Amino acid sequence: MKIDVFNHFVTPKFNEKRLEKAPPALSQILAARLKSIPALGDLEARFKIMDMFEDYVQILTLANPPLEVLGGPEDALELARIGNDEMAELVDKYPDRFVAAVASIPMNNIEGALNEMDRAINELGLKGVQIYSPLKGRPLDHPDFLPVFEKIAEYDLPILLHPARTFHFADYPAEDESQFEIWHIFGWPYDSSAAMTRLVFFGLFDKFPNLKIITHHLGGLVPYTEGRIREGYNKLAKTEKGKSLLDRLEKHPHDYFRMFYADTVTNGSLAALECGVAFFGVDQVVFATDHPFDSEGGSKFVGDTIRTITEMKASDDDKRKIYQDNAKRLFKL
Repeated sequence: MKIDVFNHFVTPKFNEKRLEKAPPALSQILAARLKSIPALGDLEARFKIMDMFEDYVQILTLANPPLEVLGGPEDALELARIGNDEMAELVDKYPDRFVAAVASIPMNNIEGALNEMDRAINELGLKGVQIYSPLKGRPLDHPDFLPVFEKIAEYDLPILLHPARTFHFADYPAEDESQFEIWHIFGWPYDSSAAMTRLVFFGLFDKFPNLKIITHHLGGLVPYTEGRIREGYNKLAKTEKGKSLLDRLEKHPHDYFRMFYADTVTNGSLAALECGVAFFGVDQVVFATDHPFDSEGGSKFVGDTIRTITEMKASDDDKRKIYQDNAKRLFKL
């Protein structure tokens, strides 16, 4: 079985409500996206693509943008409840397609997020939470967010970490917006890496050593920059300021980066996949495709990801871990 743990869908009632609540310009973008990518919201179109691949099933997440962008604290909570209800209904109705779903929570409403996490997991049977970084410009190591990490650690279910910058993040201070799609092609891997670093120095894994965070796009820049991480913090440790910073942690920062989990979303790059698996280890990489956000409406990313796993230098047992065993363990399937 190939369990796709990080793909995206938009449920109908949730979509109707988000288009109503979002700013008009954003609503137009979201409506156009659904029209141009049928598998994003049309089950028939989605199933047609899924049928192209043997033993292929999904764990569902709601598609970007984050709830916090769509409305204020109460609106975001309402959207989370609607989306989570519909996700649970899909899992119940199509268990041969969707083996689980992940909850959305309003990170601009922490009390609401904690209550909704309890409801989604205990009553609806959802199997983790999806959060974004940055959160309307705020880093995940802000103390306000600590109760969210504490609660999901108690449930021993994963956090799916998704980058969230838009074209409004300019590439240079003298400009008003990003150019040439830099904001997501390069910006999203950077956002993931920055969030991971902030959580490392927050001491999150010292507080919750069994916390499971699945980083989208195979850990962003982290596997490729392993040497810079080691040497950079080794050099920092020789300064008075750096030693004070590193003394807050129980281990070298490099060791904490390897405590994250990562998915196989490399958009078809075999070299990137093997680099990420070498860094995180085969027990901490899970199969995912980013379906349906590819140039062919969903089929390309699934096919390319399966191809890279087929071609990678790994045993059949290790590939089985990536395809299904790790997901079953993490999501308690």
